[in-house]
Amino acid sequence: MVRANGAVSLRELARVVQTSEVTVRRDVRALEAEGLLDRRHGGAVLPGGFSREPGYPQKTHLAAAEKSAIADLAAGLVEEGDAVVIGAGTTTQELARRLARVPGLTVVTNSLLVAQALAHANRVEVVMTGGTLRGSNYALVGSGAEQSLHGLRVSKAFISGSGLTAERGLSTTNMLSASVDRALVQSAAEVIVLADHTKLGADTMFQTVPTDAITRLVTDEHTAGHDPTARELDALADCGVQVALAQQGLTAEPPGHPGSLERHAPQGPGAPRRTAPGPVPAGAPLPGQRRPGVHPAFRPLAAGRS
Repeated sequence: MVRANGAVSLRELARVVQTSEVTVRRDVRALEAEGLLDRRHGGAVLPGGFSREPGYPQKTHLAAAEKSAIADLAAGLVEEGDAVVIGAGTTTQELARRLARVPGLTVVTNSLLVAQALAHANRVEVVMTGGTLRGSNYALVGSGAEQSLHGLRVSKAFISGSGLTAERGLSTTNMLSASVDRALVQSAAEVIVLADHTKLGADTMFQTVPTDAITRLVTDEHTAGHDPTARELDALADCGVQVALAQQGLTAEPPGHPGSLERHAPQGPGAPRRTAPGPVPAGAPLPGQRRPGVHPAFRPLAAGRS
């Protein structure tokens, strides 16, 4: 599976071979010892993962449910009349599909996939950058793309990448993609990173957004169930990044809709309280979000931490 897809999550491996993630994790360690793959938090990649990038067909099947939940939650940050930039990626493509009904929205993007998702949205204006097409991810890159972003100012940038760590921030495997992503981020007042658990803790060649420039991270709740990724989330929060955990089953409607950002939370004793529906004000925490230094209710503080 790793050879075919370039990367795979432990959850997907466990589902396919019908065993526990504990067993899969043990086997992945053994394969890593033989030099057949490299472990990443929540998954595994082919050796040389610092520079290797899976193609678009492979990416669409990797952590698909998690990407959908992340896109649902992130869509609630976009308000009527907003102007935003959206970078390339399968998670940002999912986000774009959910923004098609936001009236008065302007989206600037270098992604053909994002533009295609919004092509028939009558109330959304789509502005494409120039540049040279990079076929592996259907993105426009190069000096033409970067120059078209000069002088641009928008409220929010939604961006993804190949890896995210507290030490280095967001990174990607391609130099041209990294350069355009940096130009996208520089145009925005607020930078929102969309990254599923397979990206957390991974470090790739080219830095796109340093940690101190990231306003929010929207990731999936799977990250909080594993010590390495949970520690990475803690470190990001300590750096000032507002972290929101997306639950599968969260639905998002255009801001102002009665069903906007409704969380379908577990019921019963000890279950998290439901978050009241409604739009998310600028700068306000998302449902499931931890502020810097604050841990979610479902995971106790590590021993020795105050």
